[in-house]
Amino acid sequence: METTQVANFRREVLRRVAEYTWNDCLPDHIYDILYQFVREDTPRVRCCVHKERAVLKNRIQMALWQPLGMNIINASYAALTGEFDKSLPIMDVLPDACDACPIDRYYVTDVCRHCIQHKCMNNCPKKAISIVNNRAFINRDICIECGRCAKSCPYGAIIEINRPCIRACALDALSAGEDRRTKIDYSKCTQCGNCRAACPFGALEERSMIVPLLLALKQHKPVVAMLAPSFVGQFGMKISAAQVIAALKKIGFADVVEVAVGADITTLHEAEEFAEKVPEKISFMTSSCCPAFVSLVKKHFPEYEENISKTTSPMVSCGLYVKEKAPDMMTCFIGPCIAKKREALEHSDCVDFVITYEELQCIFEGLNIDLTVPAEEEYVTQATAGGIGFPLTRGVQASMKEVLPSERQKTLAAEYADGLENCKDKLTLIKKGKLITEYFEGMACCNGCVDGPGSMAQQGLTRVLVTKFQQAAEKKTSDQSTDAVEAVKKINFEV
Repeated sequence: METTQVANFRREVLRRVAEYTWNDCLPDHIYDILYQFVREDTPRVRCCVHKERAVLKNRIQMALWQPLGMNIINASYAALTGEFDKSLPIMDVLPDACDACPIDRYYVTDVCRHCIQHKCMNNCPKKAISIVNNRAFINRDICIECGRCAKSCPYGAIIEINRPCIRACALDALSAGEDRRTKIDYSKCTQCGNCRAACPFGALEERSMIVPLLLALKQHKPVVAMLAPSFVGQFGMKISAAQVIAALKKIGFADVVEVAVGADITTLHEAEEFAEKVPEKISFMTSSCCPAFVSLVKKHFPEYEENISKTTSPMVSCGLYVKEKAPDMMTCFIGPCIAKKREALEHSDCVDFVITYEELQCIFEGLNIDLTVPAEEEYVTQATAGGIGFPLTRGVQASMKEVLPSERQKTLAAEYADGLENCKDKLTLIKKGKLITEYFEGMACCNGCVDGPGSMAQQGLTRVLVTKFQQAAEKKTSDQSTDAVEAVKKINFEV
């Protein structure tokens, strides 16, 4: 992913938190993040050193999974004693970072011709537009930002300017509050994290589970790392799967399991569910692997909640699979997704922690783990090509289709959408009867999971490497996985 100054600040905080937690000195050194990283002689990105440190405090609070505004020493002690408030949102607005964007939504450009019809004036319900110096002028004290002027202008001289974060949210979950700072409507928000990258001031951030995870590893609790299929190439083109797995074990993970194994399980169970329900019980079924997409359906298209597959997502399937084999094991999902953190809180019986690839990279750096050390042995994937392909375009439906009866494969009418806006548009078409489908695969991230907000590598490169890893798998379809077939027989993988 592109490295920006915002990303550098975020990663420096996560690196330091990981280092201090691991070395048992988090409260003693928490202020070092403020006074060593931001000094009088360091380059400034905000107005003053005090503003820089205020924003860093917000970032520390988020990295410790604590409320914003809490004293950071108290926050560090709270994190170390296991105070983990599950009611806190995953995504939040950093109050000291938000610039309260002092922009007006509608702006008259130099394209204005001072035409005779004055449609902008005539269509304004509040008479907020007048002609000043031969061009339209909007009186901000009267304007209600309804947008009629922009729609009326024959030259398109009045443009709409939205905040980047608001523009990035396809679900209208972000708006400007009375203090002009961005606020999140969590009744609409899916915790997808797309707004985080959109804000030029880095005012939207995710909470992190780094501290409770590292504490569990330090206490030698058995924790299994569950690696999402897109892990290949995330830490550098020359870093092999075997090296990543060796590094995970070096920091204390008891074992490593590919979530692609969970994807194989999801494939088999979801194919059975699809064959049973469509079209006898429901006209179409949606995928369930992307928690942000599932949240979109539940919050914005509640009439289709019954159409969501009741099969657990690959992460949850993998967690159930691990727990069935070793009930005392803890599990940690590692992937590109921010929304998985909320899904994990809802399935805490089988998923204990979730961190992104970015957070894992910060742990490696904070603990001085060298990924370039050659692995002692080559790694052979535990999953099938079908499960590994889940993060690719149409990967879920491709895998499921392969295990359907041959006649059903030929007639399957399947749709795909990536990005919440595209998902919303296609669901709207289905609702209006303009799109007929039997199976709808939805992904919140544009380009699918390979382009998740917690990724470290460019999506194009990841796509190539995942495809290569997929092609190298000995078993091609999910029904060739003995572990997946047996798991579906023994475990309940229904939400």
